[in-house]
Amino acid sequence: MTQAGIEFTAWDNGFASTEDPAGLQQLCDTLGPDTIAVFCERWWARLPLPLTDADRAGGYWWDISMRQVEVSRTIVFTAPRHARGFFEALCADNLDIGRPEQMQLIFGRRVRIPPEGGYRTRLLRSGDEVTLNAHFRHSRVKSYLKCGQAFRIETVVNDTGDLGVARRIEHLDELSSKARDVNRRMVDAFRVGQGCVLASPAFERAARPTLEDGRRAPALRFGDPRVMALVGALCACLHVVAGFTNRSLRAQVSTLLGVPYSMGQMSNDLRRLRMKGLITRLPHSNTYVLTPDGQRVAIFYHLGPQPAAAATCRGHLPRPTTHPPHYPCAKHSE
Repeated sequence: MTQAGIEFTAWDNGFASTEDPAGLQQLCDTLGPDTIAVFCERWWARLPLPLTDADRAGGYWWDISMRQVEVSRTIVFTAPRHARGFFEALCADNLDIGRPEQMQLIFGRRVRIPPEGGYRTRLLRSGDEVTLNAHFRHSRVKSYLKCGQAFRIETVVNDTGDLGVARRIEHLDELSSKARDVNRRMVDAFRVGQGCVLASPAFERAARPTLEDGRRAPALRFGDPRVMALVGALCACLHVVAGFTNRSLRAQVSTLLGVPYSMGQMSNDLRRLRMKGLITRLPHSNTYVLTPDGQRVAIFYHLGPQPAAAATCRGHLPRPTTHPPHYPCAKHSE
């Protein structure tokens, strides 16, 4: 950046701000497989090696593989007090982020056999600094405050196979892209948990009868046992990588409702959810996924104050219903 004549503010081992974010990203992107290969070749020419020039001429030489790759995203706040308040609330509300279904969604990988050591969330403390670690196979995503004013999410890949990428250096760009997707999905998971505000038009569509293309979609009335069981089942399906079907969702609803729940009722509820824009069907399949509005409505209905009639429809122990204030952040850098 200095050689390119681009002004910036340093932040420990990163950047706090710059007048040319695009130029900064372009310079960072120059660190690729070819650059690393040239670096290695330069040292191979200096260090004593067991392989000779004749070995190389015969096709035998060193190969470069990736042992550990870290890709981070940093969000710089306008003031340290905003960053501190945000991060402390985030840690308290995401102690269960390392559950298998959530981590499989965040990493975009389905695991049929639980990995050795399982899934877990760990809070590590050093002085007054806390790091939230969510583990997936050999890798993890860690979230922490950087220098007291920046929120950093960092995907640490200790085995490229965790993201379905080969280990050789030529796959670095693919691995970096997938690791950035992990960071983005982690941010989305944090945002969904904190972003269930009543200002969204999705709540009005859900809570009132609507008319879509001449067809009437009944309201999803808060407190109705069937509705509460439905949104409880949707919360259980929030982190299913492959989506859900009529059959799989109906099993969840039946369990939470505690009374017979027919296939026809499930079909009607799916139609109601689809017309209100809360779910969408994947092309050429009978599989559905929640939309962003569907996630917010499901979480708000499910985690909001529950009436007595719907108390039995909760799928797990209640979490706090109050959410921390939202603090503005001035800049985003990756």
